Amino acid sequence: MTPKAAPKANPKANPKAAPKALTGWFRRHIVAIAGLLTLAYLILPNIVVMVFSFNKPAGKFNYSWREFSTHAWQDPCGVADMCGSLALSLQIALWSTIGATVLGSMIAFALVRYRFRARGAINSLIFLPMAMPEVVMAASLLTLFLNLGAELGFWTVLIAHTMFCLSFVVVAVKARVLSMDPRLEEAARDLYAGPVQTFLRVTLPIAAPGIAAGALLAFALSFDDFIITNFNSGSTVTFPMFVWGSAQRGTPVQINVIGTAMFALAVLIVVAGQLISGRRKKSAPTG
Repeated sequence: MTPKAAPKANPKANPKAAPKALTGWFRRHIVAIAGLLTLAYLILPNIVVMVFSFNKPAGKFNYSWREFSTHAWQDPCGVADMCGSLALSLQIALWSTIGATVLGSMIAFALVRYRFRARGAINSLIFLPMAMPEVVMAASLLTLFLNLGAELGFWTVLIAHTMFCLSFVVVAVKARVLSMDPRLEEAARDLYAGPVQTFLRVTLPIAAPGIAAGALLAFALSFDDFIITNFNSGSTVTFPMFVWGSAQRGTPVQINVIGTAMFALAVLIVVAGQLISGRRKKSAPTG
């Protein structure tokens, strides 16, 4: 004879079973719940900006909902000097990202692959711009530029942003280089590949995700920076400085439009990167 299956617990028959089941489900999914709540907390301000980009405020300040309108989306450059400051911020972010990525990648490879004097001290100094308050670094750079007699403007902001973003690139690339298997490069040299060929065909493709992550982080930090820019800009007005100045006398809806567009672009880049990575993993041969 086969033993009979144990009858399922009926929550109605046992009033204590339902709270215990709910508690057990909550314990099993607490990490996922915490992650979703954190994600919602982070995305909520972006949703508010997105919603108010379709608002038609009654006055100068876009702080209360009045009426749905797409006028700001139809004319995103309707506010004087806003698109000019946006183009300037994008230009500074692009050039500072290129400079910080190139210099940061070389520093990361040097710190991981080579042994030299003061290597430990340089490793420690790399973290100083990340740990130091921005206002301290901004004041220090301003003092340096004034002592050198440099005219504050585009170039001082570019140099300041490059120095500020450099540490973040070094950390991102260094983490990737440390995880690389040196036997792959040894195998390339065993197959008579030269140093340049080994770097271009083996080392660089493996380190590319870390370099890309550092570049994206540097671009975001440079485009968003206000404190360092405000100290060293002179008469140059970037987009964050334009937003700050507009908040004193009125916040046009076009600011929300630009913010929403930048957020959507960042999401598209991340999603595209994930899709490309997933396809590469699927197409990779399995051993």
